[in-house]
Amino acid sequence: MSHRPLALVTGVGRRAGIGAAIAARLATDGWDLAISWWGPYDVRVHGAADPDGVDSVVAECEHAGARVTRLPVDLADPEQAAALVGRAEAEAGAPVTAIVMSHCESVDSDFATTTLESFDRHMAVNVRAPFLLVQAYAARLRAGAPAPEDRRRVIALTSDHVAFNLPYGTSKGALDRLIVGAAQELADVHVSANLVNPGPNDTGWMTEEIRQSAIAQTPGGRPSMPSDTAALVGFLCGPDGGWVNGQLLKSDGGFSAK
Repeated sequence: MSHRPLALVTGVGRRAGIGAAIAARLATDGWDLAISWWGPYDVRVHGAADPDGVDSVVAECEHAGARVTRLPVDLADPEQAAALVGRAEAEAGAPVTAIVMSHCESVDSDFATTTLESFDRHMAVNVRAPFLLVQAYAARLRAGAPAPEDRRRVIALTSDHVAFNLPYGTSKGALDRLIVGAAQELADVHVSANLVNPGPNDTGWMTEEIRQSAIAQTPGGRPSMPSDTAALVGFLCGPDGGWVNGQLLKSDGGFSAK
């Protein structure tokens, strides 16, 4: 039986993604992992799934000493979202100590082009699913789940995007309020809850024009990388990160400080 705490990390389907970097960082930092992803989303939004991506992430995490539980899940389905924490614990054989939510629905559209179906899907994946995950996590802790109190964390990735990425940005604004609320309401079970804004992050979607624009606007002189976000998440999940609570933190190299 492993004595490493268990982190549930969502959105770990693509090797180039932030979720994969977070999983690898937490594995190196001494966590076991339950990772979730949804291949049909990558096909629909990115044009193709990364069929070897999960295998690659799992191999890297296992090389770092982590036990990894695989949990493909459609977080647009409320029943699947509500069951994910319990499923992670059942399949991993350990209590979930931390939840890191790096999944999202993200389709560019504005007021004129956003369909009702798309708006509802953004809210379902980016707000309702995190609500259900945190609700289930808190209930298990209150029922006495033996998760180490000094590592109980809720972390969600957020964004400043709004105009021309309207449903995504709107849902992220709601997510921000949800996690700030968790920081207060989960005090009785010793959970620290925070948001991380990666800023423009080079996960493979940037055109050269966008990349150069990001470089020009970032004092650090380069775009943010998934490993930059993972480093902050690693700190927040670590023993020294617990006193940071109810915050929205930016790991964008100063991009937003202009």
